[in-house]
Amino acid sequence: MKKNLIVTAIAALAASFAGAANAQSSVTLYGLIDTGLTFVNNVFDANPDHANMKATYHGLTSGNLQESRWGLRGAEDLGGGLKAIFTLESGFDSGNGQLGENNKLFGRQAYVGLSSQAGTVTLGRQYDSVVDYLGPLSAAGTWGGTYFGHVAGNDNLNSDFSIANAIKFQSANYAGFSFGGLYGFSNEAGGFADNRAYSVGAGYGNGPFKFGAAYMQGNGVNATTNGAISGEQFMGTLPGRDVTVKGMRQRTFGAGASYAYEAMTFGAVWTQTRVDNSYVDNASLVYNNYELNGHYAVTPALSLGAAYTYTTGKINNFGVQSEKAKFHQFGLQADYALSKRTDFHVEAVAQIGSSSGDAPAPYAAIANNNGAFGMSSSSRQVLVNTGIRHRF
Repeated sequence: MKKNLIVTAIAALAASFAGAANAQSSVTLYGLIDTGLTFVNNVFDANPDHANMKATYHGLTSGNLQESRWGLRGAEDLGGGLKAIFTLESGFDSGNGQLGENNKLFGRQAYVGLSSQAGTVTLGRQYDSVVDYLGPLSAAGTWGGTYFGHVAGNDNLNSDFSIANAIKFQSANYAGFSFGGLYGFSNEAGGFADNRAYSVGAGYGNGPFKFGAAYMQGNGVNATTNGAISGEQFMGTLPGRDVTVKGMRQRTFGAGASYAYEAMTFGAVWTQTRVDNSYVDNASLVYNNYELNGHYAVTPALSLGAAYTYTTGKINNFGVQSEKAKFHQFGLQADYALSKRTDFHVEAVAQIGSSSGDAPAPYAAIANNNGAFGMSSSSRQVLVNTGIRHRF
């Protein structure tokens, strides 16, 4: 009898330890698949055998609202309010199965760090403060997604790229206020500033009102393949500008706010992106983006969204302004939730560009998913998309 009691007690104690261990550590598999049909007019056709350089794009595309992705997220309780955390997140094209972010396995995020009541410190590939604090106030960073980004995705509000070799701090929430910062190393011996990035941001949320402001700077963008920012990131879109010039400096900053009233949410965002320090012709490019957006939940399943962005752009060559442009972008979207994890959407985005004086009209540049349909052949472009998104 005593022996049976001892065995039972040991078994119960072992079970309690196992339960405690399971409660202290967790790993979660997550992701989403977003695929649909896309139509785009006035797409530039670079084939020299074709007489007309203006083509129409019809295709099955991935990442229309959000890039298709899968990831692993984990946490371990170290005691005293301290946790070890990690995230590994991979983007992919659900149409052909290829990896995203220039064929990187975990090109979206790959970091490890520590979290406490004061905040979180993480090291690895991760998003900057502009994405963290301004993205959630814009249509591109919330319900609108990929194609609602500003001209050519110039301010990265639709999360086109993340920062490599980065150390990041994110504060805890203090009565609605939070702040954070990031520094991405160039990882080049003798070239500390060749391809580095840094950002800071802050936000406040109290009930229906939210506010955010942020700044991001990348020096020597694309100058090295192992630096903070590498790949075909945004570098310009006005006539005659090379969008893949390496070694330039990109600075983005702005502010935004949103207000929720019952089933409606309204937002306004301003950002400015400056690209300069080209070793080619000492040119500089400046964009100002002014966005108004609104979202309305008609029913628990059906929601409607609309956004308008006015963008001005100008190029300076050797200190002399040579080109000015402006863009009007309109976007409409309807989304219907089939369940908590699956939804169906229809959206349309139109962009119109114009210039002042005798300068040629700028090319339209609807923000697209990793260059899915490329640049426009004219100053006007329309995109229509319909698809399905499933989260897991």
